[in-house]
Amino acid sequence: MTDPNPHRALEDYPSRSSADIRYSDLDRQGHVNNAVFATFSEVGRVAFMYDPERPLAIEGRSFVIARLLIDFRAELFWPGTVDIGTGVLKVGRSSFTLAQGLFSKGHLAAAAEATIVMVDKETRRSTPLPPRTLDLLRSLMLTDNCRT
Repeated sequence: MTDPNPHRALEDYPSRSSADIRYSDLDRQGHVNNAVFATFSEVGRVAFMYDPERPLAIEGRSFVIARLLIDFRAELFWPGTVDIGTGVLKVGRSSFTLAQGLFSKGHLAAAAEATIVMVDKETRRSTPLPPRTLDLLRSLMLTDNCRT
């Protein structure tokens, strides 16, 4: 992970969402399957990128994920809820990197990092982030003023 502070609390993230753990998310060991953690990460990313209060994409543009890293820290069990914190680590010309924390009962279950690229919907090629999107992303940057 490139997150300079892996000890973030849910409240340290500028965007927060949640997802219910479904019985079908479990594997043979009785805990949430590792692949489902990627789905929980997606729930947080989608809530972050497509928030109607501050849409990041403009007409004719969309986002694709280029990279996803997940560090598993603890098991998750059913029944329960996962709280997902999302914030910006860095911003590039046509991409940005998000850091996410997946929490259960206040404890970090996984840390994820995702690189997202803005693409032109017609050409499917990367395209520069517009100034408004850059400003919004910069306003949602994570700080190092976190609990340790």
